[in-house]
Amino acid sequence: MTASPEPRTLEGLVFVITGGGRGLGESAARLAARRGAAVVVSDTNAEAGEETVATIAADGGRAAFVGCDVTDEAQVAALMAGAAERFGGIDVLVNNAGVIDWALADDTSLEGFGRDHFARVLEVGVTGAWLCAKHALPHLRASQHACILNAGSMASFVGWAGINAYCAAKGGVLLLTRSLAAELAPAGVRVNCYCPGNVRTPMMETVFESAEDKDAWTEELLSTHLVRRFGEPDDIAQLICFLGSPQASYITGQSFVADGGTLAWRGTADQLPFAA
Repeated sequence: MTASPEPRTLEGLVFVITGGGRGLGESAARLAARRGAAVVVSDTNAEAGEETVATIAADGGRAAFVGCDVTDEAQVAALMAGAAERFGGIDVLVNNAGVIDWALADDTSLEGFGRDHFARVLEVGVTGAWLCAKHALPHLRASQHACILNAGSMASFVGWAGINAYCAAKGGVLLLTRSLAAELAPAGVRVNCYCPGNVRTPMMETVFESAEDKDAWTEELLSTHLVRRFGEPDDIAQLICFLGSPQASYITGQSFVADGGTLAWRGTADQLPFAA
């Protein structure tokens, strides 16, 4: 049976997606292109970014790769200028780039985690999003469908031991979203935050790799889910592409959690009558 074609809900729009080489960013880039957008994929991993662009092109979409470290303001400015020049403007900025403590050090405790590592997590997750918004804004002002989408997390709302920097960054992203939504409303720029839960991405793999007992860790994570599976990158890509579309034109300043119901309750699966 042939799959139904994607609805062309993003026809004519230009997306810039940071962290677009792998994981959620890659899935969002591919889905946005299938729905009609031209996509600028940005990443510090040039090989991954080019592979994403090649996949989009092979599927008949339009995309370009621009390498960028979102903590470097000159690179961010060049990314936005290049994206606008290549495709005639910017309509949707997806601040997806991020890093988690476990990806930088083995010891992520308060005593063991280094100051430079802590700063790096905040620089990528918060300062990087702010810089991208700052330099995309002149181009977004010219769009009739302008919006900024920031990558939050369950960690925007609750804390976990051992990822202090990540929790601080994602909490910051949530309030940055609301602040920017208020400031940019007169310019017609919507700003929202998507907040994934436990999704199978390369970042998630760093969590599993840090666990001494991966099976026990998997069971523990899933025990909090009302939807009895991990999320997939496409689950979040669907949310991103909806929020970036004209269909979401009445939505701004909001956070959208896609976590399988994890934050909806205080309990674990053994308290509910799930089949074994």
